[in-house]
Amino acid sequence: MKPYIYITRKLPDHIVEPLSQKYEVHMWEREDVPVPRETLLEEAKKADALLTMLSERVDEEVIEVGENVKVIANLAVGFDNVNVDAATRKGIAICNTPDVLTDSTADLTVALLMATARRVVEAAEFVKQGQWKSWSPLLLAGHDIHHQTIGIFGMGSIGEAVAKRATGFDMNILYHNRSRKQSAEERLGAQYCTFDELVAKSDFVVCLAPLTDETRNIFTKDVFKRMKRSAIFINASRGPLVDEEALYRALKNGDIAGAGLDVFVQEPIGADHPLLTLPNVVALPHIGSSSVDSRSKMMELCVENIDLILSGKEPKTLVNKQWVLK
Repeated sequence: MKPYIYITRKLPDHIVEPLSQKYEVHMWEREDVPVPRETLLEEAKKADALLTMLSERVDEEVIEVGENVKVIANLAVGFDNVNVDAATRKGIAICNTPDVLTDSTADLTVALLMATARRVVEAAEFVKQGQWKSWSPLLLAGHDIHHQTIGIFGMGSIGEAVAKRATGFDMNILYHNRSRKQSAEERLGAQYCTFDELVAKSDFVVCLAPLTDETRNIFTKDVFKRMKRSAIFINASRGPLVDEEALYRALKNGDIAGAGLDVFVQEPIGADHPLLTLPNVVALPHIGSSSVDSRSKMMELCVENIDLILSGKEPKTLVNKQWVLK
């Protein structure tokens, strides 16, 4: 009997074809709707491998019912949706998709920063709604990017790629990370600082840190109060790093000037969410890595990792380094 692979979202046929030639492959057939929880649990019971999206909660329950699961390939660089400890105890390899999405996510982060600073979305809607009646000196005036200070919270590969792009705007680059990145300091002129210093000194606070116990809800009311009133907050990492009620209040009260958000605590965010009522918020539907090339490479990497493990080989991008090939 061929090993059974379940994919939790419909992927293009040409991506899945290499697996279909060797294994029994089943997919959830909707691109726009997450797999129901009960379906995921039923499929996990039969599966030798799972290819999951970040929208799936791959918790201990899923892992426990997956008696035969050998690998879970998560279509994301982050893996906070997966209980890695439980998987490791069960001898399941967890794989992610780092590196292949770095530049695309950095591009989107800078685009989001620019759109928020220069009020691009607001200005485009202004024209479309017929409100542009004449030129005026401060019509939809935004904030300059060049020569300003960017503070990057989370100097991983995406953070470094954003810092590299910031040098093109002659920006002063501050960063805070769990450990210092000498390469970023030497190559890009980035300056390491404490979290408090980053918050207080930056014109643009850019959140690119992973979601961990330490970073969850780190951006609170007090943090937003310590930012410059002209500061713009950008989040392209994970929504739960931010107290969204505190962010709403900070924006509403003028404690900070604007926010560009690609991620939210609950995704998809509801159209009635208070943040979406504010003109100084640019909101995107978690599209950081969503270029055709990058998403294709992410899918291909997941497929390759699954095939490697089911063939008795080491995967390319292993999250749980304690896992041992049996």
